[in-house]
Amino acid sequence: MKTSIVAVLTVAVLAAGAVVDTSTPAPASAATRETRSAPRGDVVSYGRTWKQTYRQDFGTVAPLGTFAAKYPRMGLYDGFSDTSGQGRYTPSKVLSVQNGALDFWLRSDRGQPLTAAVMPDGYKPHRTGRVSIRYKTTKTPGYKFVGLLWPTSDDWNEGEIDWPEAPLGGKPRPASAVPGSLTARGMSFQPEREVFAATDTTKYHVATTEWDEEVVRFYWDGKRVASTTKAVPTAPMRITLQAETDIGVRVPATASGHVSIDWIAIYD
Repeated sequence: MKTSIVAVLTVAVLAAGAVVDTSTPAPASAATRETRSAPRGDVVSYGRTWKQTYRQDFGTVAPLGTFAAKYPRMGLYDGFSDTSGQGRYTPSKVLSVQNGALDFWLRSDRGQPLTAAVMPDGYKPHRTGRVSIRYKTTKTPGYKFVGLLWPTSDDWNEGEIDWPEAPLGGKPRPASAVPGSLTARGMSFQPEREVFAATDTTKYHVATTEWDEEVVRFYWDGKRVASTTKAVPTAPMRITLQAETDIGVRVPATASGHVSIDWIAIYD
């Protein structure tokens, strides 16, 4: 979950096409990694036809330090502290693309935990949206991964949708903040009772967030995990993928791990 931020961004130009939802250490080699292409075609869900506005298969290799140049249309957080305050967003030292996957290499450099966050389609505002990613993580203490929809205005009181969210290697749980519920203690989230995916993140899985006008739905490998009608944002939101230090957990100095994103598909 994020607090207000100031981001260094590159505005995205959306890729054309539509999708059918089939709802330094290096990452895993091509020989051991399961590979699938990002889906194409429209998605029909609960009577709504979702049109794909963005897809990314990570077909261009980008060694560490070259991601921003190789993928200039993606937005990046750069040069400031992450949500817990322990880590620092340093994409040039964290992000690479190898074997058809975006890799976040999370570890400490001279005592400073390094983290990264990307906006796949830049700072594009969405009024509703459907986001699918195929990803996996190593089991690594002190770090977490979250895919979220965050207010374009950076006003947390407008809401927040988190899915998937978990410590690296853990079982993700969904959450959506109730717009207008901000107090000194933070936001109120739905569902009130936490639910979790059936499996952890150490193998590839597809997580999908579906933010419609009156409901937010959360899917894991095509099966609905939870939904809420009480925490549905109405303000524009941007899509963000954050690999960062965990809140309330001290990061072990020797911890080193990865988040691998195979593909991203976005719909409006």
